[in-house]
Amino acid sequence: MEPFRIKTKYETGNPIAYFLLNKSLNIDKSKVYNNIDEAQEIPIVKKLFYLPFVKSVRITPQSIEIEKFNILEWNEVVEEVENQLINDLNDEEMTLETQSFKNNKTPLTIYAESTPNPSVMKFVCNQKLVEETIEYKNIKEANGASLAQDLFNFPFIKEIFISENYISLTKIDSTKWDAIVLELREFILDGLNKDKGLVNSFSKKSLQTKGKISKNTNIEKKIISILDEYIKPAVASDGGNIVFESYLEEKKIVNVVLQGACSGCPSSTLTLKNGIETMLKQMIPGKINVVNAING
Repeated sequence: MEPFRIKTKYETGNPIAYFLLNKSLNIDKSKVYNNIDEAQEIPIVKKLFYLPFVKSVRITPQSIEIEKFNILEWNEVVEEVENQLINDLNDEEMTLETQSFKNNKTPLTIYAESTPNPSVMKFVCNQKLVEETIEYKNIKEANGASLAQDLFNFPFIKEIFISENYISLTKIDSTKWDAIVLELREFILDGLNKDKGLVNSFSKKSLQTKGKISKNTNIEKKIISILDEYIKPAVASDGGNIVFESYLEEKKIVNVVLQGACSGCPSSTLTLKNGIETMLKQMIPGKINVVNAING
């Protein structure tokens, strides 16, 4: 039988490390353990909680995800954890009991992740939040979205951007993230768990675009396709979004709107503009002269 092997992924500042397995575990669904008591019937997970820095453990059919306390960095301990997992996974006596994973709803988890924009923090959820991107510039726009309104009640929150599985919050300059990030993380988690809910926490108002893109021309459709396929995934990983606004055919000018962490970022406007401009010129030769990036 092929032994288990692990590929580890982690980032500085991210409390979660991902231990990706070369083959599936014998379980039928994911489950999160928040303490050693919850892991009593799962020896592999129970042993992880003997490590003083382990805060929670999530088991999926093909990965083990560990959230740590902020008492050390992953590069100090990741090799130790990886070796322990490999030994335990390949020990026939340390099996994962399938029954323990049945009929259990996976709890919500939230972790904070910094973005290139120093004013924006990304709060990532392990479950889907919305079907379409949503952006609120103020509490009035958040009317009907309970959790978004509650977040605007914090005096330091300026804007809210929500994508599929994360919330990007923009703060005022005078407040430091170190002073508020834990409070916001717990507030978001508590709000979602109290069934303000994934359904009711955010209104269905979608701000996918600010321009009129009905009856798109062939060039406009091509531009949108390129943005969706090549640009949006990279931007989303940094807590932002980019949407097509308009194409001025006579002047060969493309206007795009930056949202979330990209909006107002000191570096993103120039970097994204140049990157998008270069890509569009290469992929639609002779049709693009300039790309204007507008902060949403």
